[in-house]
Amino acid sequence: MRWAERAFVAEGAELIRCALESGAPVESVYVSPAGDGDRATQEVCRRAAAAGARIFHLVSGVLERVADTVTPQPVLAVVPMLEEPPAGAPAWRAGPGSLVVVLVDVRDPGNAGTVLRAADASGAQAVVFAADSVDPYNPKTVRASAGSLFHVPLAVRDDPGAVAAGLAKDGFRTLATVVRAGDDYAGLDWAVPSALFLGNESAGLDPALAAALEGAVAIPMAGRAESLNVGVASAVVCFEAFRQRRGGGPGAPSIGARGGDTHRTDDTTW
Repeated sequence: MRWAERAFVAEGAELIRCALESGAPVESVYVSPAGDGDRATQEVCRRAAAAGARIFHLVSGVLERVADTVTPQPVLAVVPMLEEPPAGAPAWRAGPGSLVVVLVDVRDPGNAGTVLRAADASGAQAVVFAADSVDPYNPKTVRASAGSLFHVPLAVRDDPGAVAAGLAKDGFRTLATVVRAGDDYAGLDWAVPSALFLGNESAGLDPALAAALEGAVAIPMAGRAESLNVGVASAVVCFEAFRQRRGGGPGAPSIGARGGDTHRTDDTTW
């Protein structure tokens, strides 16, 4: 339904505020009676109406029947799907420190939303949802992104191999995230324009795709934890790239890491 209409739902005053501030053309806003006395709800309604959105005040119980959550926020909005950056656009252009995050078969909407949030906060250029990754407009993904869906350019692509080839052609170093035998993420020079490929929570990246990429990156661990959540793993790497963009430079391999092994995301590889 979302893709047929090319529209999605943003629930809550904060998400709607982010949409409005990003310039997203909010189509309509739906308010439950609980929102009539809520200052944040009334403010986003005022701003949405000024931007041309239609405001609908619902009777009690209607919003609860249509919202995705058990206890919904008192306001939700319908927003058109965001414009995707074409190849060669600024979001894809390789420059010093450019970083594009590519999700391949990442299925959990919470993980995907966390990746969007980390990419946004660390200044990544774009996030690509490839192969059978979760829909970025899934309500849970939208909520987990905490508004970052509206801040970082995103794209949805079928073929991760074609994504890798296109990014390499545009000047990006393509990197697989692996369990073992990858370069220490902290020792890499992230001034080199890079595309970081994160794999499925259960199976990791397809070996053929990983082999086709230019290199592999790993996160050593000192403790006995079996895994890092894929969202946390993406944040670790994205913020190392951000640290280097701020003038830190690549560091030495981590001290105390467990035999050069990396981590697994969730209960799986990343």
